[in-house]
Amino acid sequence: MNPQDFFSKKDYKFKLPPHLTDYQKTYDDFNWQEAAKEEISYFDGGKLNAAYNAVDRHLQTDRKNKKALLWEGDKGEKETYTFEELSKWSNKYGNYLKSLGVEKGDRVFLFLPRIPAVYFSFLGILKIGAIAGTLFSAFQEKALLDRLENSGAKVVITTKELLPRLVPLRKDLPELKTVVVVDDPQFLEQIKPVSDQLSVMPMEPTDYAFMLYTSGTTGKPKGIVHTHNAILSQHLTAKYILDIHNEDIYWCTADHGWVTGIAYGILGSLSCGVTSVVYSGRFDAAKWYEILQNYKVTIWYTAPTAIRMLMAGGDELVAKYDLSNLRHLLSVGEPLNPEAIRWGLKVYGLPFHDTWWQTETGSIIIGNYPTMDIKIGVMGKPFMGIHTGIVDDKGVEVPNKTEGNIAMKPGWPSQMAWVWNNDEKYKSYFENGWYISGDRGWKDDEGYFHFVGRADDVIKTSGERVGPFEVESSLIEFPGVVEAGVIGKPDALRGEIIKAFVVLSPELREKAKDEEFVKKLKDDLAMHVKKNLAGHAYPREVDFIDKLPKTRSGKIMRRILKAQEMGEPVGDTSTLEEY
Repeated sequence: MNPQDFFSKKDYKFKLPPHLTDYQKTYDDFNWQEAAKEEISYFDGGKLNAAYNAVDRHLQTDRKNKKALLWEGDKGEKETYTFEELSKWSNKYGNYLKSLGVEKGDRVFLFLPRIPAVYFSFLGILKIGAIAGTLFSAFQEKALLDRLENSGAKVVITTKELLPRLVPLRKDLPELKTVVVVDDPQFLEQIKPVSDQLSVMPMEPTDYAFMLYTSGTTGKPKGIVHTHNAILSQHLTAKYILDIHNEDIYWCTADHGWVTGIAYGILGSLSCGVTSVVYSGRFDAAKWYEILQNYKVTIWYTAPTAIRMLMAGGDELVAKYDLSNLRHLLSVGEPLNPEAIRWGLKVYGLPFHDTWWQTETGSIIIGNYPTMDIKIGVMGKPFMGIHTGIVDDKGVEVPNKTEGNIAMKPGWPSQMAWVWNNDEKYKSYFENGWYISGDRGWKDDEGYFHFVGRADDVIKTSGERVGPFEVESSLIEFPGVVEAGVIGKPDALRGEIIKAFVVLSPELREKAKDEEFVKKLKDDLAMHVKKNLAGHAYPREVDFIDKLPKTRSGKIMRRILKAQEMGEPVGDTSTLEEY
């Protein structure tokens, strides 16, 4: 292995001693039941409530008056809430929803921007035994209708600004009884006298707690349902992978419409008792650095897309801010390109730690731990208590260094419990006693997992299999390339050829107005990949574009690039980021 592709933790200077010191011993000795006794609060009869664990149990400790949320709005507004205040506000919302007739198992959806009411309502819903659903505030009418209709939502919580998108849908949603507008003067008057005391409903570990809709290549979005027991996986991964300590200031940049915003923006992080920063504005490199500096953020969990956008902002911008409080950086949403890790080491003096998981898994499955050596560009190792392997299409485990499907043995606490109203789809995830993730990879002899690509994205060219991620990573290492998306394009001779869609820096974009420069740049990019990756893995076609189609979690939507290239329907685009 090239030395630049390895980052040793042997002499790494930790600002705080990591919770996990010996990965292999902890993995070998780990037991979910024992961990649950030590980390999670239960009611009589083995019942629990995820929201109680996230907030209310801290009221019995010295965290009662500790700051839980540091919120900043897109216009500079600021609000702060202690754990006790967060508990009382969520109690108010829970009681208010009960007054509307919301009962155990009812679906209550949040159609909200990133404001404190997200936390009040989400936690309040779980406290009374209802099921919380989250929606991106950018959703338009069709996306809203699909999700609210399929889930049979009884209540939607929204704002005055977003309300007009819901109004035309009411006639098509007979099960939707009430729309709550949290910034409407009428609601604000109604919530004032509501009691801030609430008896939290004890739930069976298998009772449903929240659901999110994910978009596939075909068909309507599917509702992935998680249980109250998911809090155990979320808490432990937040403790051991995010390495949350009591004194940390933590910023997870994910929206609550995405599973990361729930698992590590609300439940797992709050359960660890951390003070969380919440910012409602859109991405702006200077503003993000200002938040990191002003709030003295110590743990930062963000997406590779954001990291690449910060890279495009230049090293000079970083130097204008005091980021000395940062101690642990992580990324999620798609594989983290090696160049982004090297850049993080250069400008922050810290490596980004990649994590891999899915909406369906409910918590981090594979990651790079604080004390673990990093093979740059590699997924890492599985979390404790989760048997992870590489299997063929029949669910049979394959030898090390053999590409196959990334899979897990079912049974970890945050595994999805159901696909709402779709047993057939739920069953399709499992094969021969394995949960099949839909991602392909391989495992090396040291137990590290390597990502290849989504099963549908892997390119077969001239008899060779090529993962789009490794080609994209190679392209990004070329000076002036900000982002890249790679697809396989049908070809009569080779089966498929590799086609790349490349976003250039402003400087190169200006130069690319010249046809001769464009021709040479395409040749240079192809030669760069040939030289640094493989002779067969270079793009034979390159298009320069302004933006890549991505989900709000930052995942490149290669299927959309391919559909557009082939002139085919692009399918569901409701989870795409705004352009």
